[in-house]
Formats: sequence, structure tokens, C-alpha cells
Amino acid sequence: MVVVISVEEHRATVTELLGTRPAVELPLADCAGLVLAEDVRAGVSLPPFDNSAMDGYAVRAVDVAGASEETPVELPVAEDIPAGRTDVPALLPGTAHRIMTGAPVPPGADSVVVVERTDRGAERVRVFGPAEPGAHIRRTGEDVASGSAALASGIVLGPAQLGLASAVGLDRLPVHAPPRVLVVSTGTELVLPPNPLRHGQIYESNSVMLVAALRALGCQVESVRSVADDVEQFRASVEPKLAQADLLVTSGGVSAGAYEVVKDSLADVGVSFAKVAMQPGGPQGCGRWNGVPVVTLPGNPVSVLVSFEAFLRPALLTSLGHTDVERQRVRARLTETLRSPKGKRQFRRGYYTHAQGQVTGVVGPRGGPGSHLLAAFTQANCLIVIEEDVTEVERDAEVDVLLF
Repeated sequence: MVVVISVEEHRATVTELLGTRPAVELPLADCAGLVLAEDVRAGVSLPPFDNSAMDGYAVRAVDVAGASEETPVELPVAEDIPAGRTDVPALLPGTAHRIMTGAPVPPGADSVVVVERTDRGAERVRVFGPAEPGAHIRRTGEDVASGSAALASGIVLGPAQLGLASAVGLDRLPVHAPPRVLVVSTGTELVLPPNPLRHGQIYESNSVMLVAALRALGCQVESVRSVADDVEQFRASVEPKLAQADLLVTSGGVSAGAYEVVKDSLADVGVSFAKVAMQPGGPQGCGRWNGVPVVTLPGNPVSVLVSFEAFLRPALLTSLGHTDVERQRVRARLTETLRSPKGKRQFRRGYYTHAQGQVTGVVGPRGGPGSHLLAAFTQANCLIVIEEDVTEVERDAEVDVLLF
């Protein structure tokens, strides 16, 4: 008896199977796009010292209090302080230090006069206006205080977050480790480009799509692109590679035919198979083989992509620590009537537009519902969702749309 389950049930099973990836420390250069696994505290203050926000002259505000365009105050320039200087002498009353942006403010100075308000003198400088105490000085720790939380667990590490980590003295961060995924495409009919095709053969494409989709999520991927419909060959090609994988993803060989190599190979080792109430992508499976999580997908290319969107993508993002794992869902008006099989959730490729001033966008199908029509997917920017209890949606009716 064929077990029929809902999309939500299978997604929950796959998500539970993948769990949460363990935390590992990686160099900052390898952390972009990953999720921080633990809170990170600053080892130093940012800025780590009082420094100048402008090119100009470090002074005591009291020494230039009476300065104006008509009656400038002239001060001797005692020191030059470029950025990076570490031996900064104290400022004596009645003197100025020429200072550059980012350079340490000398002890005794309480203000910086911007260079545009001076005559730019090198040995003596004339100041053409008063200075407020604290003007143009960046205070120690005003951005981040030493010992405070610099980055919170669960954030996605982008350029700003990685820059902050480096700025507070870190060269590595704890992140959820990207999984090593083994992708296997099955089918005796498969041929690898650019080898010539014989009658009855097709070029293999499923692994190419899956590798691209998985790498876009940060996964490390190895693929076995063409395994014949033979149980012994399947096991011999795949089992030795399992020890180096955190996840096995297969395509093909999971339906109800006579040559279902994935089902025949894995049904007795811990992988369960079911029919999901959806179109395309009904035949699905998941479980463990030698302790390694396994997710099996159908063989038709559109079924592969829809199954990835419905199950693998959200489960993998969850395992990597992401909290926002859903595609953006919007409502849109249909440009033509669509029909869907009773009892199945249909995912149709579509193209969504939302003109300025419109309350609701519009969406039209791209290609028919067939799971072999890959070219139409290249023209789509969304999936149109027709629920299980709906068999027809008329033109101009509103539907849910998942945007890529």
C-alpha cells in the first residue's frame, strides 16, 4: 500500500532528519553568508583609543576660545601625529599638534580644529575660530566597549559583521558548519555532455542543478553524475563515499516502476519512501544509510527543482541556523485559468510582475504542468501554489506565489 503524506509532513521529516549543524571555528574569509553559532564579545574597545575624526590640529579649547576670522589665534606646532603613531607626546598649554584622521589624540588636548579653519601652518598655525571641547574626537569604546557583546548568535555574517569581528581583534568565528553533500543522479539512460547521444538516451542535468542550488546555500558538494539502474553498481559507486559526506541527495529511482534503483538499494537499510500529495514531485524518500542522512528526489528535472524548494532548501537553511527560511510569499492575480489535480498541491512555474501603484501583482504560468518541461523554468521567477482542495483557479482570481 502506497503511503500518501502532505507537503508539510514530509518537510517536517526532512527538517528533523537534518537537525542542526554543529559549530566549528572558521577563518573570517570562509564565514561569509554563514550563521554565527555563539555570541561573540569584543576583545578590545572600538575605537581602542581616543582618535581624531578629521585632519587638523589637536588643541586645548581654552587656548583658541577667542579666535575668529578677524583675530585668529596663532599657536606653535609642537608635533606631527600621523595615523599609526604610537609614541604620542602630551600637548602643552599654548601649543598645537598637527593631527591626521584616525591618529591618537594627545594627552592634554580636548578638541581638534579642522584644517579648513586654519592657515595649514607646519611650524606655526593660525586658527580662525573657537573649538568646542570634544569636537572631532572619537572616544574610546563609543562604538563597542571591550568585553561587550559585539555579535549575537544567530545573525547571518555579511561584510559589516565580518568587518566588525576583525575590528575587535578576531580572526575566526564559530559558525554552523556547512554540510558536505554527496549528489547522485541515477538512470541508465543518462549520458554526460558532450558525449554523443544514442536513441533512448538523454543528457544528465539533475546533478548540475542540485550542485548549483546546494552551493548557493554554502554547502560543499561532490557529485556522481550517472549511475545505472543497477543495485550493485549503485551501492558500489555510492557507499564508499558516504564516510566523507554529511548528507546524500539522490535523484531518480524512487517511483513505482520496475527499475527503481534508489528504492531497491535503500529500502532495507533505513530509508523510507512515500508519495507526497503534490505535483510535480510526488515520489519522495528520506532516512539514513550507514548513519548518513539521505534525501531522495524524483528523476524529472522540474520535480527535482520543486522538491528542492519545498523540502531541501528550508531544511538545510534551518540546519545552518537560519530563522528566515521561507521564500517570500505574495498574493497575485492570475492572467489565465489554471487547473490542478484533486488532492494534490500543485506548484506551477510562473512569472510575477507588480507594477507601481498596483495593490496586487499579476502572475502568469510559464509552460504546462509537466515535470519534464525544464526550459519553462528558466523563464520563471516564482512558483504558483494551488492548494490540494482546489481543482480550478479562474483568470483574475488571486493565488499564493513563492518568489525566487
